[in-house]
Amino acid sequence: MMINIAFTYLLTQASVASESSSYSLALTTVLIVGFVAAALIGSIAWYNSKRPVGWEDKERPDFVPDVDK
Repeated sequence: MMINIAFTYLLTQASVASESSSYSLALTTVLIVGFVAAALIGSIAWYNSKRPVGWEDKERPDFVPDVDK
């Protein structure tokens, strides 16, 4: 009887751990994708903005799209 209760407890804990693990994976994925998107959008906005002092004569990279104001 005690073995059955212990086995049931371990099985329940494994089930809860797997649900928590998939939630953590989804949350981590969303955070990484969001960070990459924010860095990319910020870089494009920075390249399309007025150049800081000392950067006025620098060329824009080819991969940055032109944005009309």
